[in-house]
Amino acid sequence: MTARPASGGGRWVDVPPERLNKWIDGFAGRHGPITAVAEPDVLRLTAADGSTADLVVPFPPFEPAAPYISRFIAHASRQRTVGVILLRLGGHATGVFRGAELVVSKVGSTYVQGRTAAGGWSQQRFARRRGNQASKAVEAAGDTVARVLLPYDKELDAVILGGDRRSVEVLGEDRRLAPLLAKVVEPFLTVPDPKLAVLKETPARFRAVRVRVVNAGEPAAG
Repeated sequence: MTARPASGGGRWVDVPPERLNKWIDGFAGRHGPITAVAEPDVLRLTAADGSTADLVVPFPPFEPAAPYISRFIAHASRQRTVGVILLRLGGHATGVFRGAELVVSKVGSTYVQGRTAAGGWSQQRFARRRGNQASKAVEAAGDTVARVLLPYDKELDAVILGGDRRSVEVLGEDRRLAPLLAKVVEPFLTVPDPKLAVLKETPARFRAVRVRVVNAGEPAAG
């Protein structure tokens, strides 16, 4: 688990659902007995020394009822069917996961020219040509997503997006995909060129529980 600084203090860590129980026990072991308070989007653990751990609810909503910790772990560990859509200009990948297992996928690419420093009319012609290529690339991605994910629409618990936000926003204009995009949840995955190997690695990220840890004496907000 790699720690990242959190805006306003503390650090973020990503905890696989299978290790949540052990991680929480370790937090209590380091900081003292804990109390838990749950909301629909977060479980807050407060230790005896004043340290806190905010566990962001994956795949909301979460029913905040006691016993909070065991219910949270059960929620995070549930096996779900998840669609993933990764899109960057010139490349796309989409697939369906059951838990961490990839059950169907499709990866594709469409040529889009890089940027140029030319000016004048040449620049304008280039911009039009590149714009047309980009539109065709997003359209091809939409065709792939519709072909792969729509047959699973009724089974999908959630959809995860990733890649380039601008391209994904354009993809959102494809009306065929409305039932899928209605199921989108965080996190948005920043990924390199979408290839099969990149797609296969996504469950480690979208299944993990994001935890903000603030040790006693650190600022909770800036």
